[in-house]
Amino acid sequence: MENIVKNQKKFIDKVKKLNENIKKYYNILTMGCQLNENDSEKLAGMLEEMGYESTEDLNLASVYILNTCCVRENAEEKLFGKLGELKKLKYQNNGIIAVCGCMMQEKHIQDKLKNSYPYVDIIFGTHTLQNFPEDLYNSIIGKKKVKDILDIDGEIYEGLPIKRNSNKTASVTIMYGCNNFCSYCIVPYVRGRERSRKPEDILKEINNLAKEGYKEVTLLGQNVNSYKGREDYGFAELLRDVQKIEGIEIIKFVSPHPKDFTDDVIAAIKDCNKVSRLLHLPLQSGSTEVLKKMNRKYTKEQYLKLVDKIKAQIPDVLFSTDIIVGFPEETEQDFEDTLDVVRKVNFEQIFMFIYSRRVGTVADKMKNQIPEDIKHERFDRLKNLFEEQVVLNNEKYIGTTQKILVEGVSKNNSKMLTGRTDSNKVVVFEGSQNLIGNVINLKIISEHKWYLKGEKKFP
Repeated sequence: MENIVKNQKKFIDKVKKLNENIKKYYNILTMGCQLNENDSEKLAGMLEEMGYESTEDLNLASVYILNTCCVRENAEEKLFGKLGELKKLKYQNNGIIAVCGCMMQEKHIQDKLKNSYPYVDIIFGTHTLQNFPEDLYNSIIGKKKVKDILDIDGEIYEGLPIKRNSNKTASVTIMYGCNNFCSYCIVPYVRGRERSRKPEDILKEINNLAKEGYKEVTLLGQNVNSYKGREDYGFAELLRDVQKIEGIEIIKFVSPHPKDFTDDVIAAIKDCNKVSRLLHLPLQSGSTEVLKKMNRKYTKEQYLKLVDKIKAQIPDVLFSTDIIVGFPEETEQDFEDTLDVVRKVNFEQIFMFIYSRRVGTVADKMKNQIPEDIKHERFDRLKNLFEEQVVLNNEKYIGTTQKILVEGVSKNNSKMLTGRTDSNKVVVFEGSQNLIGNVINLKIISEHKWYLKGEKKFP
């Protein structure tokens, strides 16, 4: 694997030589989750080493990368709409279009690209990202279409270049793939089975981030708390080791699975004061019947019991969650069970999704798909309940002192700075720009539904 990365470095150098004395730009459009964003950071790192510069101006770019997702709603429409937009620019700029990511592992998408979008130059999947420099070089030199897709589980490659989107917070992928096969999800088929990185490689990456001044890291995986670096080294051990790294002040992780919130993981979170007290605990549905059809491997009662167990161990814990509305065969009572869990847990954040069919999943073949009008009506009821809880939850922050990572100048008011609490609440406050990138304490003085206002006492 090390030899493959070294071999790709040769192709990076070859493309860089082609770009000598020429100013060239690239544009990456990332669709989907934080794992896709992390992959895009690696692609950006490779392109920068090849002599390209990033641009948001599509008219300037000569390399266009669409990093696709097959989980989000309307993902296919977004991809094909963007490809239509890029067609003219490709020929105008003598450019290269590359399409990658989860969607490229789906045969029907590959076929559609081949038949309807022949001007796409490079297609590569989730397991061949490390080959991008070679694919790009061959496309430039050979002026021919490159398809680089593996249908088997990929290997883990260390040492790929990376260009971070932020100089304050960083995501670190600790594992790839998923073994759960939830009936609505295509991820195990497109990202393969679970493969964990070696602990020493993860800790080396985070240590380097700390030396570069990063304050916050988010550990990434499709099922992050099933991480298994060695037989005797799991997610709990990794959290404890990241806790020891000087300079890192905030540790987050996504996305876990309730079945893998084992006692040792809960104990590690309790003992590690750098680990965020906002825990993401995906619910998906509050109905035991629907959860069974989803193949989620827990019941409503088991989920609520887990919440109570975590609260007993970590009194200041808060929860965020994912909920799918309108899963096939979901009855009104099933949906009421979901609302019941939302009332009982009182989530700090809810990421809500209207169920949409995914070709290749078990759920796509289920009978009794829920009509769109019913899905949207239920979604609105869930949204209204959550918004009522947001206002009430915000009130508990007023008068408290919160640890804030200062992210930058507020987009809505150039005189204010913005940051986030440990519970991911947006906070705006007056302060000097030299605070950006630092973790500070702020007193919360008011709430405004979707953000809080803070105040810093200056000496």
